[in-house]
Amino acid sequence: MSQTVNTVVFSHGKESGPWGSKILGMAAVVRDLNLGVESVDYRGMDDPRLRVEKLLKSARELPGPLVLVGSSMGGHVAASAAAPLGARALFLLAPAFYMPGFEQYTPQDVRVPTAIVHGWRDDIVPVENSIRWSREHGAALHVLDSDHRLEDQIGNICALLRDFLAALVPTSGV
Repeated sequence: MSQTVNTVVFSHGKESGPWGSKILGMAAVVRDLNLGVESVDYRGMDDPRLRVEKLLKSARELPGPLVLVGSSMGGHVAASAAAPLGARALFLLAPAFYMPGFEQYTPQDVRVPTAIVHGWRDDIVPVENSIRWSREHGAALHVLDSDHRLEDQIGNICALLRDFLAALVPTSGV
């Protein structure tokens, strides 16, 4: 049976890198499911629009269908690129939606299965922003007892990602 997902593409946050601890943990889950893994390097790029352009260029060369995974600004970038890339799904960590002065840039044309993981104690991106976006777009929302970085929840995030991907990828009945 053919897969409905071939590659998972990670987009890191503003202050992190392409292979931080969360991405390394999630990438291991993705590889366990025999899916391709890519992580785009946005270091030195503070403008979200430039990051979206880089993701679009990078991801178009990958075997699809794609699932986009993004954290913080990377969540905003992944959601912005979902429609142009024809992404299969989105898995977002504390996405930078509805940020003061940038509310109008929050992606609204997202029509794919989406799950969001956010920390109750996030002091960078208020959890209310993810609650609002999830409500407006029918996204699954997982709110954990953590802060913006969610570093203390990597195990839970990996379990949520595994379940999310497993629901997208048909199994052979094993």
